[in-house]
Amino acid sequence: MDVLRPALININGRMYRRNFIKEEHYEEEEEEEDVCYSGPPESEDFAADETCDTNYIEQTDKGYRCAIDVPSVLYKYIIGKKGETRRRLEFDTKTSISIPKQGVEGQIVITGSHKAAVSSAVTRVEVLVESFRKKQPFTHFLSFPLNDPKIQEGLLSFKDEVLRQCSQDHGVEGSIFQNPAKLHLTIGTLALLNDMEVKKACEHLQECQNFIREITEGKPLLLEVTGIEYMNDDPAMVDVLYAKVNLKDRSDRLQMIADRLVEHFVSAGLMVREWDRVKLHGTVMNTVFRKNSTVEDMGGPGRQTTSVREAFDARNVLKKFGAYRFGEFELNSVLLSQRYSTDCTGYYTSAGSIYFS
Repeated sequence: MDVLRPALININGRMYRRNFIKEEHYEEEEEEEDVCYSGPPESEDFAADETCDTNYIEQTDKGYRCAIDVPSVLYKYIIGKKGETRRRLEFDTKTSISIPKQGVEGQIVITGSHKAAVSSAVTRVEVLVESFRKKQPFTHFLSFPLNDPKIQEGLLSFKDEVLRQCSQDHGVEGSIFQNPAKLHLTIGTLALLNDMEVKKACEHLQECQNFIREITEGKPLLLEVTGIEYMNDDPAMVDVLYAKVNLKDRSDRLQMIADRLVEHFVSAGLMVREWDRVKLHGTVMNTVFRKNSTVEDMGGPGRQTTSVREAFDARNVLKKFGAYRFGEFELNSVLLSQRYSTDCTGYYTSAGSIYFS
């Protein structure tokens, strides 16, 4: 790491630097990080009285106390190997840090004799939490469902024709086709680590209802799914083939909705921005599915990969089916979908939803 350009983390509008001090391994073999506040250094008596912007520090008979909501899956990063991280935090800040048992959702409680000491400990815990949160695999994603019966039928017909005409091409076989019941456009992915965070994401999705209905004028959007495209530079070595999705009226309203949703969830701290604009695509073939029906493609950060992905030769598929028409349908919803789940329709289980009309 360049010491003159340290990695920075933005938490509640304040900037912190991330310092890698050594490697320690937990059960998941994660690398431990030590993350420090990049503002003025504190003296031993905590003369720099930091204030907590989002956590209330209350005065008690014995000093000061602050409770922080932290998902239980992140406790181990505050505890550290054999409790070393917690002991170091307590020693450095002259506080006591109480953490619930692993797997029990609750609050981390920090107590100390001085308000500034508690504030300092809160800041360091928050930075650790934010740093390791980014390493968690995503659990949910915002999606436009494409599993309309007409589109599903179109995909099944596409699969039959591709296998009939192109099965001799390298790597083209049935297991790399998308499950028709799970056809979708991924808008963005989220790591929601407990029920409270899922509820928060659902609330934020509801807050998007107004601007979405302004864009759609309170009506479903007529989409057409026509044409296929590939994602890399060599059509002879392709991992992902996707269907192109456009509004029938050729407007950019679907793109507007997707970009506004990402903007809202990024601002809420629930999503990490990966691109300037959402790339809307409906995956129809993906080598990550090869001979493994449990693997799912989200088209975004965190997408699973196998240790060895065998690409396929898509030249004939593109030549013969480049303008393939899967069908058209009326899109009327945005869903907060749960990864690795299935509802009664075969689509992903929905944790929340909003409708255009």
